[in-house]
Amino acid sequence: MGNTSIGVRIRELRGRVLTQQQLADRAGVSVDLVRKLEQGIRQTASIGSLQRIARALDVDISELLGRPAGIPSTDPDAGIVAVRRVLTSVDDLLDDGDPTPGEASTLVDARRIVEYAWGAYWSGRYALLSAVLAPTLHQLRATARAANEGERAAAAELLARGLWVTGCSLVHLGQHDAAFLAVRQALAAAQGGSDELLSATLRGSVAWQLLGRGRYEEARRLAVRTAEAIEPLGDAPPTHLSAFGSLVLTAATAAARDQRSAEAAHLVGQADAVARRIGHDRRDYETYFGPSQVAMQRVDVAVVTEDYTTALTVARRMPRTPSLPLASRARHLADRALAHARLGHQQQALDILLSAERMAPDWMSHQTMPRRIVSELLARERPSRLRGLAERLGIFG
Repeated sequence: MGNTSIGVRIRELRGRVLTQQQLADRAGVSVDLVRKLEQGIRQTASIGSLQRIARALDVDISELLGRPAGIPSTDPDAGIVAVRRVLTSVDDLLDDGDPTPGEASTLVDARRIVEYAWGAYWSGRYALLSAVLAPTLHQLRATARAANEGERAAAAELLARGLWVTGCSLVHLGQHDAAFLAVRQALAAAQGGSDELLSATLRGSVAWQLLGRGRYEEARRLAVRTAEAIEPLGDAPPTHLSAFGSLVLTAATAAARDQRSAEAAHLVGQADAVARRIGHDRRDYETYFGPSQVAMQRVDVAVVTEDYTTALTVARRMPRTPSLPLASRARHLADRALAHARLGHQQQALDILLSAERMAPDWMSHQTMPRRIVSELLARERPSRLRGLAERLGIFG
């Protein structure tokens, strides 16, 4: 069903089990929408409507959207091109009435689509995200515009979270300029809300993006300054501690990449103290923090500073059942694989990479580190398992 339209896929999934009216009733959408989609009169609908239709059909929304390539497209209404058009829209400058083409939804539905997008992100499903982000942003912007005074702050924060996940996803899809634009727009949207910790965490995301651009000193300063601004005093709640600790870890990562080894170690120690104070792994503001995240970052700092023996030693501190999202677990495996490869442990490095691929194949296909490790291993020996992995990652020669 990969190359067929959404309407055809709905009709095929509905089959002989449900009538159009029954599907509409189950999904809580109009039968006119179902009919127009199946007839090809409409090529898509809001993400909220598609999610309800998918639930009524007992499938994931990805089955309605097909299998997007997750790379730039020439189609202005699809994929990355559509996301970039949303981020650079000038509709508000044109006197054409409502500048937001999306369908406004309830806050409950808006929150649901934001949670879905973040779930896809932390599962490393970047190809799926390239298809859903543009309509998601349209819907969230329409919802924010239509919100009454009592809902305005919540709608603004949901728009900020939607723009934020867009920026994070675009980094992994190689769209760094658009990613930076998205997270800056997220910060602007968050100003319409009232959550200081959300704004601080978004600044941490800006610092993370600066890391990817090699702007380590700016990233470190931004993360440190933001952490200092929200440093918890007294008996702070876990949410506050988590936001602060996450910023400190970002600063540690930046310091390590800027070859400030002593400062990086100090900052990781500071984050570790916060994690111990919390006592368990948490997810607050779409960000994970706790003992598992600190353990993962200790390994990353050691790898970045080329202390590979220490990296493998501190990797043993990872809790037996880490509460990390799929993408973070795969990244941790890649760090360990790089340490083994640099120490000449080719077999261990390959075994770990294959484990990461089995765990998160979509994540692997969008990352540069696994490709770099595989290229290094190929220069030494070429067992069949390594050649197969290289081919799947698009490495030839």
